[in-house]
Amino acid sequence: VEEQRARWERKRSRTAKELLETEHKYLEQLDLVVTFFVTILKAKGTPKLAVLETIFGPLESIYSASHVLSLHLERGNLELGLENFCQKLKLYGHYAENLEQANKTLKEQLRKNKSFRRFKKLQETRPQFQGRKLEDLLPLPLQRLHQYKHFLRDLLENTSPDSAEYQKLAKTVKSVSEVSQWVQDVVRKRENSLQILRVQKLLKGQKTQVFIPGRWYIREGWLLVVPSKGEELKRRMFFLFSDIFIETKPCHPLHLLNSNKLACQAVYLLHQCVVDKVFGHTQSQGGLLSLSFPRKTLLLMSSDQQDINDWYQSLTAAVR
Repeated sequence: VEEQRARWERKRSRTAKELLETEHKYLEQLDLVVTFFVTILKAKGTPKLAVLETIFGPLESIYSASHVLSLHLERGNLELGLENFCQKLKLYGHYAENLEQANKTLKEQLRKNKSFRRFKKLQETRPQFQGRKLEDLLPLPLQRLHQYKHFLRDLLENTSPDSAEYQKLAKTVKSVSEVSQWVQDVVRKRENSLQILRVQKLLKGQKTQVFIPGRWYIREGWLLVVPSKGEELKRRMFFLFSDIFIETKPCHPLHLLNSNKLACQAVYLLHQCVVDKVFGHTQSQGGLLSLSFPRKTLLLMSSDQQDINDWYQSLTAAVR
């Protein structure tokens, strides 16, 4: 037992030391943004305060929270430091929610505001920046949150479960994991919106409304449609979402406006769909899927067996 405790203690102090060293580095990088951008721009009074608040979000408060944490860690007050820090964790969630708008506003200011563009360029040439751009530094809090999760889990694993510290640490790990999940959800929603917007832009005309709240993009790809009568196979591009399945075909390559777009052929509702694998169970080449809807059966083929299996899994999961 004594040996185990000693081993835990060694690992704990190693993790705590690493946490402090990386916290110093993180603070140095945040300091570049706070000192050379936020503070000076606020003093200059341009751009307007509302614009600055959108670009930098709660970055100053995140910086202060980290500063207090590093002071506690330097003094060896690990528990107290983490307890205080836990109360500030929500800042990271709000920062993640604001980041998309922050990037948009920053781009807008660089395009419209000549003096801001000059100021940014000048600050980034300072030796402290070591060639880094403001855009490289803004995502740092979200990267750091991910690191906190790993450090705290390591600390918990190397703390005796009988100790009072263990309960406090477990609480901190839970809080960090919850905020980390919040941030991941924000990122996933943003990526999903970008995917749906991309598909919307690919489609000719405005008739097919793809961008609907609550809809999730799943996958896309080319498949061969097998006609009911003995006609030729038709190569079609399909888009699978959480509630619909869209069949499209390329517009004419010589069309003046839509040569690189896709024309929507059909939109199938997944809640009415039954998916079956007709062939593709064996190691043969390719496979065939049957999608049954109340008024139509769609036969889809691919010469790539892995592709047909992936489609089958994605479709059955989406229908379920």
